Amino acid sequence: MGAYQTIVVGTDGSKTSFGAVDRAAAVAKEADAKLVIACAYYPTSQEDVERAQDVLGDEAYQVVGSAPADDTLQSARDRAVQQGAGDIEMVPVRGEPIKSLLDVVKQHSADLLVVGNRGLNTLAGRILGSVPAEVARKSSVDVLIVHTT
Repeated sequence: MGAYQTIVVGTDGSKTSFGAVDRAAAVAKEADAKLVIACAYYPTSQEDVERAQDVLGDEAYQVVGSAPADDTLQSARDRAVQQGAGDIEMVPVRGEPIKSLLDVVKQHSADLLVVGNRGLNTLAGRILGSVPAEVARKSSVDVLIVHTT
């Protein structure tokens, strides 16, 4: 197998997703590949975000509007630079994570998709499906599922 040329990594701003960013950046550095950092989001009012944070607590990172998606991407980019990745592009995508990641892979002709394993071994993930399981099942390119939990 040849070296990867374009690597897509998904992040939602969680600690575990940043672990996937770190691994993707290290692989990109090693392969001298372009790194595309994607964050799927739905625009949300600040009032709705604050209300969700009260209810969701530690899971509130999943509720972002367009500005927090930009913040998440910038934080992920900063981490990727620290890992030595050079050519980095940030892509905010309006929509649900699985379709968004697969669309970014296609749009950028990526040959590797990197995601964290969050939700993979949970009851909810088994019943409802998880991002890592679904992208691995549906992806037309290699998928690296990073152990982040």
